[in-house]
Amino acid sequence: MSPLDEQENVPRAAAWLVLGVVGGLGLDLCAKQILQTYSLVQFVLLRSGIAMFIMLAIAPRFGGIEALRTKEIGWHFLRTLFAIGAMYGFFYGLARMPLVNALTLGYTAPLIMTVLASIFLKETIGWRRWAAVTVGFVGVLMILRPGSGEFSFAAAAVLIAAFCYACQAITARRLSGTESTLALSFYVVVGPLVVALAVMDAQTWLSPDLAGWTLLCVAAVASIFAWVGFVNGYRAVSPATLAPLEYIALVGGAVAGFLIWDEVPDNWVVFGALIIIGSGIFVVYRGEAKKAEV
Repeated sequence: MSPLDEQENVPRAAAWLVLGVVGGLGLDLCAKQILQTYSLVQFVLLRSGIAMFIMLAIAPRFGGIEALRTKEIGWHFLRTLFAIGAMYGFFYGLARMPLVNALTLGYTAPLIMTVLASIFLKETIGWRRWAAVTVGFVGVLMILRPGSGEFSFAAAAVLIAAFCYACQAITARRLSGTESTLALSFYVVVGPLVVALAVMDAQTWLSPDLAGWTLLCVAAVASIFAWVGFVNGYRAVSPATLAPLEYIALVGGAVAGFLIWDEVPDNWVVFGALIIIGSGIFVVYRGEAKKAEV
């Protein structure tokens, strides 16, 4: 794909990504509420099972079961490992942190994508974008404030999840030329589901009530929107170009956290988030400026 073709696809790819962001935020809101009552493993088991059923039901719209055939088993296995790290790491932290804190740390993924795009996709990243990435991680340090007691295992789990998520986005870009949207979305559900089945303890199982099943079903549907949106967005345009659009979820997360759980981020979190967002936007600005020069 030429730079011109990629630029022409940016609006459509951005629309897909926004759909993914909305779906992802809906999933996070449901997950935070669900995890106040049910275990992480049970949540992943039920949510992944429902999502897999929905994917199989809508498979005919995405090429049918034939679209799941692949010659890239190794890459899909790698993406599955990243999916396990991203899902369990993020939701573990989400259950133990304010929503906006978890989202802010999670959205370091776009900065990580920029670094990975340089290494694995051989994209040229100039010194200005490298500087922006560095400043972005300074924002992370502001939020975590090492030595202040803010850095916890939950925060570390979210950062690990962000790295795994960034790797998923990069591998989606790598496989975009040969793999279907259904395949790229379906196989990443398998790993977390298998792990949940393997470690689920019957003694910790809590049968969901009507509200629980409703939230689980909404979470599963939101997952579908998120996976399809992210895959279609990142398969068409460089992750370094689109990733900062994901920051719009921080605004929604901050509002939802306040309205639903009375969470108010402190000044350090706000300043750190602004630095991370500003850095990500600058990365995109410089990326588009470099394309215009080509």
